[in-house]
Amino acid sequence: MSRIKPLDPGALPEEVKPILDYARQTMGFTPNDVLIMARWPELLQATLPLVGTIFVPGAVDMELKRLVALIVSTAAGCQYCMAHNAHGLEQDGIDADKLAAVWEFETHAAFTDRERAALRFARGAGQSPAAVTPEEFADLESHFSEQEILEIGGVIALFGFLNRWNASFAVTLEAEPLRAAAEHLAGGGWVPGIHRPDGG
Repeated sequence: MSRIKPLDPGALPEEVKPILDYARQTMGFTPNDVLIMARWPELLQATLPLVGTIFVPGAVDMELKRLVALIVSTAAGCQYCMAHNAHGLEQDGIDADKLAAVWEFETHAAFTDRERAALRFARGAGQSPAAVTPEEFADLESHFSEQEILEIGGVIALFGFLNRWNASFAVTLEAEPLRAAAEHLAGGGWVPGIHRPDGG
């Protein structure tokens, strides 16, 4: 069970109801992390423009942004965000075999050298302290423009916040991302841990 109880959707302040509607429309379910943030409406209102700038298609497509988010969340140890990104990738139509092989990105044929460079950067940046080597960054620069690198870095930084929020508050996983992660990520060792709906 979440360490801070998600706000009942019926008790949402008027000013944040459109944010919850947006989250439902984009995710297909009511996210508990948003309902916890709704207890501090100003924070939720400040977070939405950041998410809406970073976590949308741009110079970098959404599949790669979600893969980066999944790997940086793995490095940070946030099972909640890993599950959410598995669900998002599934919704976006990623090949199921590629999603299941995400932890083998260094060697699996489903991943390009370009993707490997971005995911290697995400893995290093998600550690504390960050462990991106000069060689890894040079490889990133060989595959991506400066704007693309900024967008990848934005995703990593955004999930630095979300990983800490969701892991620190043990936010309960919703049914859909829980199912998606169990289906696509469990073979690589994913477990819900503190985010299990029964609190176990």
